[in-house]
Amino acid sequence: SEQGVSKATIDKAFFELTPNLDILKSDSAQAEFTQNFWHYFNKRVSKTRINNGNDTLKQNASLLNKTSQKYGVPSHVIVAFLGLESNYGNYMGNKSLVQSLATLAYDPRRSKLFTRELIAALKLMDRKTIPIDATGSWAGAIGAVQFMPTNILAYGVDANNDGKVNLWTDKEDIYESAANFLKKNGWASREKWGREALIPKNFDYLLTGIKIEKTVNEWAALGVLRGNGSALPKSNFKASLIVPMGHKGPAFLVYRNFDVIMKWNRSTKYALSVAHLSDRLNGAGRLSAKPLDEPLLSREDIMQIQNTLNLLGYDTGIPDGKAGSITSEATRKFQSDIGLVADGYVGYELFQ
Repeated sequence: SEQGVSKATIDKAFFELTPNLDILKSDSAQAEFTQNFWHYFNKRVSKTRINNGNDTLKQNASLLNKTSQKYGVPSHVIVAFLGLESNYGNYMGNKSLVQSLATLAYDPRRSKLFTRELIAALKLMDRKTIPIDATGSWAGAIGAVQFMPTNILAYGVDANNDGKVNLWTDKEDIYESAANFLKKNGWASREKWGREALIPKNFDYLLTGIKIEKTVNEWAALGVLRGNGSALPKSNFKASLIVPMGHKGPAFLVYRNFDVIMKWNRSTKYALSVAHLSDRLNGAGRLSAKPLDEPLLSREDIMQIQNTLNLLGYDTGIPDGKAGSITSEATRKFQSDIGLVADGYVGYELFQ
């Protein structure tokens, strides 16, 4: 109540509250960390998802156009997020929001984060912005856009002025909230998110990664082409070159709108999937790169890689089974020292 939530709301929300132990199981098995790029991407940018996205665009064209005009975010981009988050509102999770957040706040692993989300949810319930019996995913993400409660506080839009932010069934609120998130996080209208690229042989992979920026013209001078092998457009756009599966996988030049997508979800695989799905919904063809079929690594495999690199003097931090940027940097140094392509990719070849 010191956070400004009424006792009545707290009593109602916490009535007969018990932890949900299934949620803790889900929390330790998240997909982003154990699937490689193609495995993740092909599941998410499927034929069905593209067809359903095109139907969503057609059926809601006037409302989407209105939203797009107002926020400067294209309709196909808004719809792509809905596609990845909830299969266009068809799968929004049916777990009690309060129970999910309270369980995760009670678990010591990420208690601070989920305590903050629980308080945000209670504030929204107190204001009657969302109902007390609101449901969501096991992690407390809500509605067709799968916003966490703090995101509803920050970006939720009551587009039809009925006093609620209804992210379950009110398309106006759903579209405007998604567009508002992107706009407020810096979406540049009339700019692409990036494009598929093709990297020449003997390229210096130390230049790849989200932290390094050069203009498109500078990348072209280094021999980088469009994904289909034709020349890049002349442009002074700043871009980073990313290789989500190392030198054998696809390559992408990403611009500032890609950074905005990453603010929605910190996973590069997610961001590339949403970005490419938005292109497909806008009539573009498939990627030029051919999918690689390589065995998936488990968390244990990645921990083994991290432990081994640590023993060899390449610092991966405390092994956690997630191949983040520190593990990737350590991998790059190791690859460089033993004469492999130093692309920083923590994959099957490295494991072998």
